[in-house]
Amino acid sequence: MSTLPERRRRVLVRALPALLLVLLALAGPLLAPHPVDLPLTAPYGAPDDQAVLGGDQLGRDVFSRLLHGGAPLIATALAVAVLVTGAATVLGVLAVLRPRLGRWVERTADVAILLPAVLGIMLIALAWPAGGRLAVAAAAVVLGTPYAVRVVAAAAAPIAATGYVEAAAAGGERLWYLVTREILPNLRATVLALFGLRFVEGVYVVSVAAFLQLGPQPPEADWALMIRENSAGILLNPSAVAAPCLAIGLLAVSVNLAADALAPTRTDSEAAL
Repeated sequence: MSTLPERRRRVLVRALPALLLVLLALAGPLLAPHPVDLPLTAPYGAPDDQAVLGGDQLGRDVFSRLLHGGAPLIATALAVAVLVTGAATVLGVLAVLRPRLGRWVERTADVAILLPAVLGIMLIALAWPAGGRLAVAAAAVVLGTPYAVRVVAAAAAPIAATGYVEAAAAGGERLWYLVTREILPNLRATVLALFGLRFVEGVYVVSVAAFLQLGPQPPEADWALMIRENSAGILLNPSAVAAPCLAIGLLAVSVNLAADALAPTRTDSEAAL
């Protein structure tokens, strides 16, 4: 059985890459050596002393745009993850505790899950006035919540059927008490894992929308937008595409590792009893 210092060390090691990436993205605009819209090289120019990662399709410094482009993507994905996880947790637990409501919630979720993700993004983003990043975030919330509700409901059902929850309900405890004191504390691992998955799903939706020209628009500096803008010149300056691809991949992996590390293990749950 791992000791508490060992668990804290494991959590720190797994969460550190995600924290560093988030801090780098937030501080990126202050660290960028050049303005994001200033041409420094020829289109798709090779790396040199002025532009360590070369130039993009307009000759702008890829490194400076990379430092500016993380914060908008992370903020969008974080908002999506918080909204989807929060809504799914509430709806999933209520669906278990109130079977009549649960049938409607689950049927609605089943129908919504059938909608293809790309088609859903296009429908919501094109119908949204002015489109843009807010429309993509709304699409990610709408598309991600039904699946997340099913996950939470499946995890909450065995907990709601336990003796201590049934005893609390029979004793006249209110619904809010059952949700916050009896169900949610036992769903920490599920909620944390779901938050990590929804964060990655938010990054995925924004990236797909950028390729469909439905999300962030030029001349905005955004990792996903950088990939689409520079894909035509990948053979001339691979760094213009590889750098944002690597940043998005590291962000997704590190957030999942952090969520997995923060989730309580079976040993931790047994020790708390």
